[in-house]
Amino acid sequence: MVKTKITPKTDNSGWIEPKKKLRKRRKPMTEKQRHAAAERLEKARKVRAAKNPDYGMSGIHESLRQLSDDHPAHPDKVKQWIKTQKGLAAAERRAVKEKIKGAYARQCNHEGYVRNLQKYLRDGDYVDMFFGEHQEHLIKLRCVGLAYDTDGMPKRNIGTFYPDMGCMYTQEMFNESKGIFNDRPRKQRTKRKNNSGSVAKIKKKSSSS
Repeated sequence: MVKTKITPKTDNSGWIEPKKKLRKRRKPMTEKQRHAAAERLEKARKVRAAKNPDYGMSGIHESLRQLSDDHPAHPDKVKQWIKTQKGLAAAERRAVKEKIKGAYARQCNHEGYVRNLQKYLRDGDYVDMFFGEHQEHLIKLRCVGLAYDTDGMPKRNIGTFYPDMGCMYTQEMFNESKGIFNDRPRKQRTKRKNNSGSVAKIKKKSSSS
């Protein structure tokens, strides 16, 4: 196969690459200017929120948009929890590199909590067993539909609130329903006698002899 040589018809010998415009670096804002800019931004957000009630709620589920500000799981509070947990996860990630014991387990715990909080904001379903900025509160379960055993008795789980009972099902209630009674008296612990006196006497005898 014979290769054909292609000769260009245009003359680009006089082409000069255009100079790139360098963006001038902005002068850093002072503390007073940053404060004024934050106030202007907050005012603009309020104006937009007044015109559009769904402003800033694009990633929030519809069932969470009308929650009162004092609700324990308000989206604004949950966003702060996510920010805190991400910071804790980053700290534990650095601790993992330093080979600190237990750091990887704590990192996974924080990251899992963040995923569950993000799912709550996205889907409106809270799936974690703890809540709060530092997971300091335990979720209390509530039964919405009873299940029954083969003998017709309702099934109960300890630590769950049942509307038909009007209270939480406790361990004592479970023991009473199963006929479990702990009547055995507790054994009293006896203090061990200190034999330092007898040891001292033996030492004295050995020294006198």
